[in-house]
Amino acid sequence: MDYAAVLQEIETRVQPLMGQGQVAQYIPELARVQARQFGMAVVTLDGQVFEVGAARQRFSIQSISKLFALVLALQRVGEPLWQRVGREPSGNPFNSLVQLEHEAGRPRNPFINAGALVITDILCTRFAVPENAVVEFLRLLAGEAEIHYDRRVARSELGHADRNAAMAHFMKSFGNLHNPVERVLDAYCRQCAIEMSCVELARAVGFLANRGCLPGTATRILDESPAKRLSALMLTCGTYDAAGDFAFRVGLPAKSGVGGGIVALVPGECGVCVWSPALEPSGNSLAGSMALEWFTTLTGRSLF
Repeated sequence: MDYAAVLQEIETRVQPLMGQGQVAQYIPELARVQARQFGMAVVTLDGQVFEVGAARQRFSIQSISKLFALVLALQRVGEPLWQRVGREPSGNPFNSLVQLEHEAGRPRNPFINAGALVITDILCTRFAVPENAVVEFLRLLAGEAEIHYDRRVARSELGHADRNAAMAHFMKSFGNLHNPVERVLDAYCRQCAIEMSCVELARAVGFLANRGCLPGTATRILDESPAKRLSALMLTCGTYDAAGDFAFRVGLPAKSGVGGGIVALVPGECGVCVWSPALEPSGNSLAGSMALEWFTTLTGRSLF
């Protein structure tokens, strides 16, 4: 597959979309990001890197971090994790409180905010500094020692975390949060403020495209069955309440973030990441979603 030519074609097609959508407004530091930016990268399992645009510019990965936090939690807890968080699409916005009361404080899935807070709670129990554990894990997966979180973004997010705090307190009232709410929120906001590039994220997700094994090494991150199931969860729940439409249009396991990034994978072949900060109403990157739709159309690489 001539990924270089495909990415060049996508970059050309995406230009008319620049200026559409809106950057995330509810986190002041993200609201300052220049919207007219685009980058995309493909990293194959044999280590080849293809890129266009701002593919090496780091951005706030936000909810993409939920994917890697979940992997860390699965490594430590295993199957009992699913007693505290479900595996079903929510059908509601990522920061909704509606279902928590009806479902006794058990979030629908680990990719909505309530579910991610439960995962962070697990990491708070297992690690002295859980956000650093996520950073170190991403350094391993991406093969890059200089990955960090942005303290200004973390402070900005924590200062506007009232809804997340409400969810955390609500789940704690049902016994589904074991650590102090303040500690969980602080770790969660720092985790979301991690900065990475498209190239780094496309490489970091390679182990899921490689049946749980870090490409080019004998290092197993997850067993094959959990890796398969995690990819399925990405497909059904990874792009907020637009997951059904995203699967219809793109047909790849993916995880998005309100920083404008979307990471995806082609099983057995490559990791993919696209970044463009302007969002659709769902919270997914407008240009990024279209870029991935064109990617699967032009390459014929999808699950379907």
